[in-house]
Amino acid sequence: MNLRIAFLVPVALAACSPSKPAERPPLEGARIGGPFTLTDQNGKSVTERDFAGKYRIMYFGYTFCPDVCPLDVQHIGAALKIVEKEQPALGARVVPVFVTIDPARDNPAVLKQFVSAFHPRMVGLTGTPAQIAAIAKEYGVYYARGKGGPGGYMMDHSRAAYLMSPEGKPLALLPQEGPPRGIADDIERWAK
Repeated sequence: MNLRIAFLVPVALAACSPSKPAERPPLEGARIGGPFTLTDQNGKSVTERDFAGKYRIMYFGYTFCPDVCPLDVQHIGAALKIVEKEQPALGARVVPVFVTIDPARDNPAVLKQFVSAFHPRMVGLTGTPAQIAAIAKEYGVYYARGKGGPGGYMMDHSRAAYLMSPEGKPLALLPQEGPPRGIADDIERWAK
């Protein structure tokens, strides 16, 4: 009898204890993001309002990047395909967005070829140097043109892939190292 009571007391106490509070997104409340007007890969003017109601993954890079950007964008596209397979309704509400930090070379035609290689719904955005500087500032993204000629220079830039809420608020900084599974897990964790 005492053994039975000893077993039931912890079970009863566990049932009565309050549940663990819901985990909050790591970037909740951060000052990341804001209004913008840019041009997409089809030459259409786009603002942040065009993404209202959708989660978005905001990645900043450039198409002439020799290694890091294509690999990061490949991982983002593959991660979204995992989410689309596991949770189709959620996957349909996530838009991957590639914002160039090299508008001199990344015109709409170049962006169209680039983003179409990674995900059919990926949006490529470019603009004037002033527009790119403004959105980079809103997202806390560093970039600078390196040495070289008009067509042969590199861009130095920070690496960031932000998961933004349907209201345009920051939720999380998505991982870029490792397999796409980690990115998919974070999307599924924070996009609800």
